[in-house]
Amino acid sequence: MKHWIDTPDALRAHLTNPPATIGLDTEFIRERTYWPQLALVQIALGESDDAILLVDPLRPGMAKALAPLLADPGVLKLMHSPSEDLVAFKHACGVLPAPLFDTQAAAALCGLGSGLGYQKLVQAVTGVELAKGETRSDWLRRPLSSAQLAYAADDVRYLHALHRDLQARLAANGRAAWLAEDSERQLANAAGDDSERWPHLALRSAQFLDLDGQRRLLRLLRWREAQARASDRPRSWILDNELAVALARQPLDSRLRFDALLDGFPKAPRNLRTPLWDALITPLPDEAQAPPVRGDDRDKKQLRALQEAVAAAAAELGLPEGVLASRRLLEGLQDGNGWTGPLAGWRRAVLEPRLSPLLGG
Repeated sequence: MKHWIDTPDALRAHLTNPPATIGLDTEFIRERTYWPQLALVQIALGESDDAILLVDPLRPGMAKALAPLLADPGVLKLMHSPSEDLVAFKHACGVLPAPLFDTQAAAALCGLGSGLGYQKLVQAVTGVELAKGETRSDWLRRPLSSAQLAYAADDVRYLHALHRDLQARLAANGRAAWLAEDSERQLANAAGDDSERWPHLALRSAQFLDLDGQRRLLRLLRWREAQARASDRPRSWILDNELAVALARQPLDSRLRFDALLDGFPKAPRNLRTPLWDALITPLPDEAQAPPVRGDDRDKKQLRALQEAVAAAAAELGLPEGVLASRRLLEGLQDGNGWTGPLAGWRRAVLEPRLSPLLGG
């Protein structure tokens, strides 16, 4: 039977001699917070039911007891699509689960499909059809129901089987190093935990602002990020995108005009109006370096050619196109961002000979 672990001592007792590979997953809640709140941690020390630990991270001292296992370089952590789990572990335990084997990323590199969910991948590899009934459960309630416990255990039960299958496929097609590179980048991104330097670029409506308006929007979005992190509240609860763009659209040359515009929005942060005003009118030290938001003015013919070249490369490799390069990354190449981030390393080696001539260099 699986083990419910609700004391740090019980967890340490099970982890005195951990295996070289474990399955790992979490259930977390992020509806009312900026940071994902750990509600349950599932650990598969092996493949039997008796080897599954369901750890209650709400208990005092549990995060500290988990940290040594997460940080142990001799224990490979098998996880599926773990980006938010990494943030949750970093925030709760102060460490990241490394080294990492992401079964979703591995499946994509094996040509099984991009962004495959855990249930679909388990069925494809093992033939087992998993229940989905507890996907939207309240994982913070106690005690958890038997259905929740069974669902949580299943989330790690098959990770060892997936790992064996995917590892063999990666070795056969020579892509194990690709996955290792992507996993290291994923961990590095989570470890940095830095705010996006130019958050205005992600808002499509920002393209309709002039340059000064885009800088004002940048000020507001950076202020919002700092407020959301400090208060552990969702960004939209601090300042929603529509209001941010409206405030940035034109110079508000008086506090009266600012207050009038703010009061016209039902969900405006009226209790933060003074710091919001200060953020709006105070230039940032680096805002002159901010890249302008691009509208629909890129060379569409060139972008189509880039996409077709990526599609041809993906077909030859038996990969989903998005695994090689998304449209956003290709637009970044058009903008002169270079072969950075996900486009560095093995993707550059695959794509640069094909795309460089299309980019004019």
